[in-house]
Amino acid sequence: MITGKRFAAGFCALFAALSMGLAPTSAFADDEPDGADGGSGPVPKVELLLDASGSMRARDIDGKSRMAAAKQAFNEVLDATPEDVELGIRTLGANYRGDDRKTGCKDTEQLYPVGPLDRRDAKAAVATLAPTGWTPIGPALLKAADDLKGGEGSRRIVLISDGEDTCQPLDPCEVARDIAAKGIHLTIDTLGLVPNTKMRAQLSCIAEATGGTYTSIRHTDELTDRVGQLVDRAADPVVTPVAVEGADRCAAAPELRPGLYTDRTGFGEHRWYRVDVEPGQELRASVSVAADRAVADDYGVLMRAVTKHGREIVRGSEAGDGRTDVISTGLRYPKPDQDSDDSDEADTEAVCLQVSHSYAPAAAGGAAAAKGKPGLPVELAVDIVDAPDDASDVAAFGLGRGWWLLGALVLTGFVGGLLWGWVARWRVAVWRTS
Repeated sequence: MITGKRFAAGFCALFAALSMGLAPTSAFADDEPDGADGGSGPVPKVELLLDASGSMRARDIDGKSRMAAAKQAFNEVLDATPEDVELGIRTLGANYRGDDRKTGCKDTEQLYPVGPLDRRDAKAAVATLAPTGWTPIGPALLKAADDLKGGEGSRRIVLISDGEDTCQPLDPCEVARDIAAKGIHLTIDTLGLVPNTKMRAQLSCIAEATGGTYTSIRHTDELTDRVGQLVDRAADPVVTPVAVEGADRCAAAPELRPGLYTDRTGFGEHRWYRVDVEPGQELRASVSVAADRAVADDYGVLMRAVTKHGREIVRGSEAGDGRTDVISTGLRYPKPDQDSDDSDEADTEAVCLQVSHSYAPAAAGGAAAAKGKPGLPVELAVDIVDAPDDASDVAAFGLGRGWWLLGALVLTGFVGGLLWGWVARWRVAVWRTS
């Protein structure tokens, strides 16, 4: 009986395989996604721009040199690069060892051309690098922008450096502004290895000019994670934030619809925005505030959802201590459906979002106050989705249905305490009588 069943199963499997093999190719063509041949659709491009100047010899990143940390990060990122991303590598200061400024400021080379990634060749190219010469950031950015010409996909330069540009008067910040002014939609992200104040200011300015980000790096794993995130981001659909200016009070707040927004807020400022929420919908909002200049070590960000009458509905907050340049928080507010149309709650509700942060200028004598303007970059993400069935549970101090578990734990603890106290008294009584 068992043998008969096995024979029948094997025959069916063989018949199915033969049927698939004999089926016409056109039967499966309609199931292939568009662009399966790899020839359609915009192709994202990324060029990693690595500072290989002499200062990269310093051994202050996890006990090894800055160049060794960069090589390790590159190798790990190359292994994880998405297949649909064209990637290239360019260096600055990798070849010329002399003292001639004119020659040193031309020292930039494309180590691996932007295109389909051959991981073995790219790793072999990175392995040959040695810290050598000058730091021509401005000229290298111009060459990197040329490397990424053509195509309709996103284009991104990821600059990793441990020092300021040494080829003034060609200011790399002005170079970045010129690149942005060309309207070629190229983003420059910068990463500073063991940064100082001047280097941080320069790299922040470069990133800000093109809508990119600046990140301070002190450990190898931070470098690997951040470069990997930026390369992955290039493969994501391009979403351009909409510029918006928040108000100083709820009543004057601009209305936001689902989308991504950008603003700036100064030290000590509160920004207000308004989102209309219908019954049966849930508001989801998040905010990120970036420190694009030197700030004090301790800071936080707060987002509050408030009714038009000033009653707080829910809030989200996060704090930092100088280990990151971007801090984010978010909140959720579900508005339940109402059975009665006469209820005020059945109408559209104007929810005001208040955004504030506790960043403060770094101590710098009398110049500290001047660094409050322009305000710090703020990015807001707003979404409206269908609310859960029991919306009241979601915003209950962030615990949702966890209140049931909390109540059970409290009850269990209370009963357990009573039993333990009774057993302890009984043992004491037995001990005294004996």
